[in-house]
Amino acid sequence: MRCCVILLNWNGWRNTIECLESVFRITGQDFCVVVCDNFSSDNSLEKIRQWARGEMRAESANPQLAYLSSPPVNKPIPYIELTREEAESVRPRRESRLVLIQTGANLGFAGGNNVGLRYALGQADCQFFWMLNNDTVVEPGALTAMVRYLEQVPNCGLCGSLNRAYYAPEEVQSEGGKQYSRWTARAYSPAVYNTEESLAYSAPIDFVSGASMLARRNFLEHVGLMEESYFLFFEEMDWATRAKGKFSLGYARDSVIFHKEGGSIGSHPDRMKRSLTSEAYLARNRVLFTRRFYPWALPTVIAATLFAAAHRLYRGDLRRAKTILTFMLLGLRQPRRGTEHGSEKSLP
Repeated sequence: MRCCVILLNWNGWRNTIECLESVFRITGQDFCVVVCDNFSSDNSLEKIRQWARGEMRAESANPQLAYLSSPPVNKPIPYIELTREEAESVRPRRESRLVLIQTGANLGFAGGNNVGLRYALGQADCQFFWMLNNDTVVEPGALTAMVRYLEQVPNCGLCGSLNRAYYAPEEVQSEGGKQYSRWTARAYSPAVYNTEESLAYSAPIDFVSGASMLARRNFLEHVGLMEESYFLFFEEMDWATRAKGKFSLGYARDSVIFHKEGGSIGSHPDRMKRSLTSEAYLARNRVLFTRRFYPWALPTVIAATLFAAAHRLYRGDLRRAKTILTFMLLGLRQPRRGTEHGSEKSLP
């Protein structure tokens, strides 16, 4: 069965071409690749074109993982370019191994990926859809392992990978996904910290990590695309929550990816090193997601968010504390139900 790999790029062409070098080494699976550019300002699409024509080489930022992206795959790689309107058109689609789509605006994580999903759904022979972060590199069998899992578990709608840290490859970021606390609106990984431990034990997950999500066609047809009103963060939790009672979530242990984590949006495990953009959308969307699905937990989520603001203030970062409070209030005022066709035009 044919698969479509969807990469979202926003001012990150260096990450993207390194990721593409690893993706085009995938074995055992028929696939095409769709790169959706969220109106980058760094000439990303031209850089990706140059890579596809063989005029530019991808560089590995970690010598330990250079084998996943070098030597270069054979070039040129034929590609076609589409606007968002062309990609989402119901007219017969032009097919190519590599498709470059200019979305025309910064549509956020869900909005940009949804453009690629709408294009891929128009390919009648495409049954699986892999949303892969552009700041990753993948092992050659990563996609095949996930497809095999979905074929063996017919009720599974979304499958994740073993996410390992790009700069510390033995460190496990997540096993397919994470668990989620409704009371604090925070995601966390079970206490598994290295590859050896992950092989011995696998904890249940509440959502699949957005760095690597493989969806089957009937999941998209019954649950719908990702919710775009979040713009950034919580799309995966929303998707998993909407799928409850219809589809299960899965994890293919043999699907291994290496994730740089937060390369373009400034997310970071250390809260004091997060960008203001990350702080803003995390604060807003914790409240917004809770209002939509678990309104009874809103008091404790607000308390946890206020505590986060107080912590930033205690550390002497007034601007960060103010950002959290401002966007928490936006989450309280925003309509509870969004639309998968809505998007926000700019970052704070």
